[in-house]
Amino acid sequence: MNKAKVLGAIAPLKSADASAAFFGTRSNAGRSLPPYYLVYFLLVKLLGFINLGRSEKVAWTIPVEINGTVLMVEYRKLGLGIFIKDAADEAAAAEATRRICAGVKAAEPYFASLAEAAAKGSALNVHNNAGELFDRLMYFCERYSEKSLQAEGKTYESNENEVSQDGNFAERLVRFSKKSQYRQEARWYAVAAIEAFYSWTEHVFILTAILQGRIATGEDVAQVAGKDWKDKFKIALDIKNKKTKDFYDRLLKLRTQVRNFVAHGAFGKNGEALSFHTETGAVPLLLPQTQQTNQFLFGNGVDFVAPDSIQLIHEFIAHLWTGDLSPAKIYVESSLPVILSKVTDGQYAAAMQSDEAMIEYVEYLTHVFDEAADMNW
Repeated sequence: MNKAKVLGAIAPLKSADASAAFFGTRSNAGRSLPPYYLVYFLLVKLLGFINLGRSEKVAWTIPVEINGTVLMVEYRKLGLGIFIKDAADEAAAAEATRRICAGVKAAEPYFASLAEAAAKGSALNVHNNAGELFDRLMYFCERYSEKSLQAEGKTYESNENEVSQDGNFAERLVRFSKKSQYRQEARWYAVAAIEAFYSWTEHVFILTAILQGRIATGEDVAQVAGKDWKDKFKIALDIKNKKTKDFYDRLLKLRTQVRNFVAHGAFGKNGEALSFHTETGAVPLLLPQTQQTNQFLFGNGVDFVAPDSIQLIHEFIAHLWTGDLSPAKIYVESSLPVILSKVTDGQYAAAMQSDEAMIEYVEYLTHVFDEAADMNW
C-alpha cells in the first residue's frame, strides 16, 4: 500500500493534538462522509491519527486539523459526523469531508487487503436474514391456501350483478371462470412458495452448519455459499438419518421439477419446451439435456401437485427443528447474527447442548448487542 499517495490525497488534513478536543455541534458537511468503518481504518489504522477512544454515546473520536481549524471526527450513537465549534467552521468541515473521501478512494487497495485477511479468520459476523425469508415463505403459503379455498368454492360469494338474463347457466359460467382463475393463482402462489422455501433453506443451512461448528471462517462461508442446495443440505443435516434422507430425496425432486423450471425461462432445466404431432394428439418432448447429446425424450418435465408440495414443505420445516437442531431454531429465530469467533471458542457448542442453554445464551447476546447499539460503554 502506497501510504504517501493516501497522505497526498487527504492533505492538508492532519491529526490534531489530543488536548484540542471538544464536544461540538454536528456539521452539515459531515453527513456526506463515507461509512464509519472506512473513515476509522483510513485515519487510525492506516495513517495513525489519534483516537481518543470511547465516551458516553460515542464509540470513537478523532481530532483533526485542516488549514488551522480543529475539528472532531466522531462516531456517535446517531451516526458518524464532523463536529465543529460554531457555524464559522462549516467550510472547514466541508473541505475535511472532501479530503477524507479522497483518502478513502486512494486507500482502496488497503481496504481490500484488510477484507481478505479478515475473511481468513473467525472475527466475523454472518448476517441472519432467516426471519425475513421465512415470513416471505409463509406469506406465499397463506396466499396459496386462500386461493385454493376460493377455487373449491368455499369462500366464493356470487355477485348478483354478474348474473345475466340467462339465469343459472350464466351464473354457473361466472363461477367456473372464477374457479379457473383461482386455481391458476393458487398454482402461481405455490410456485412462489417453493422458490421462497429453497431460498430460506439455503440460508438456514449455512446458519445451522455454523452453530454446529462445521463452518468456522469467512472463507468457509464463502465456499459453502457457492455450493448447490443439495450440498448445503448435507453440510447442515445428517442424511444417514432415514427420515432426513427421505426428505432430501423428495425435496431434491421437487426442486428439479419446479425451481429449475422457473429458473430456465419456464422451459425447464430438462428442456420441457416441445410437443410433437401424432395421430393420438400432442406428445410432450424433452430437448437434449446437455449440449453433448442429441437424444430427445418423452416427458412433461414439470409435474408437481401443489397441495402435496406445500404439505412437504411444512413437514420438512417441522422435521428440521427436531432433535439436536432444536436449539438452533431458537438462535436462528432470534435474528442475531451468527458470530464465527463463537465457533472457535466453543460458546456455540455449549449453547447447542439444550434449549435451556440456548435460551440463556440468546438472552445474554441480545443484551450485549443492545448495549453496543446504544453505546452504553
